[in-house]
Amino acid sequence: MAILEGTTVEVTDEGYLVNINDWSDEVVEAIAKVDGIELTEKHWDIIKYLRDEHVSKGEEPNERTIVKAMKSIWGGKPKSKDCFQLFPNAPSKQGRKFAGLPKSNRKGGY
Repeated sequence: MAILEGTTVEVTDEGYLVNINDWSDEVVEAIAKVDGIELTEKHWDIIKYLRDEHVSKGEEPNERTIVKAMKSIWGGKPKSKDCFQLFPNAPSKQGRKFAGLPKSNRKGGY
C-alpha cells in the first residue's frame, strides 16, 4: 500500500498500480511527484495514448510505436529522444507506470 496525495492505493515495489481501476489524474500527479517529473501536456499525451492502447486493444506499444503516434498528435517529426526527455526511464515503461498499467515485461525499444 502507498498513500499518494492522500489517496491510499496498492502499488508494487516499483510503484506500479496493482489495480488499474485505482488510476486517476490525482494518482498520476502523485506518481510524477515521487518520480520528480513536472507533467506537461506532452506527458499527458503519452500517458493517455498508452492507457488507451492497453485498455481498448490490450497493446503494449514500444518506443518506436509511441514516437509514431506522437507524430500524429504533436505534428512535426518527434524523435525517440523527445519521448525519453519526458520519461527518462523509458516511455514504454515509465509511461505505463504513470498510465496506471502493469509493468511491461517486453524488452522494448526498437
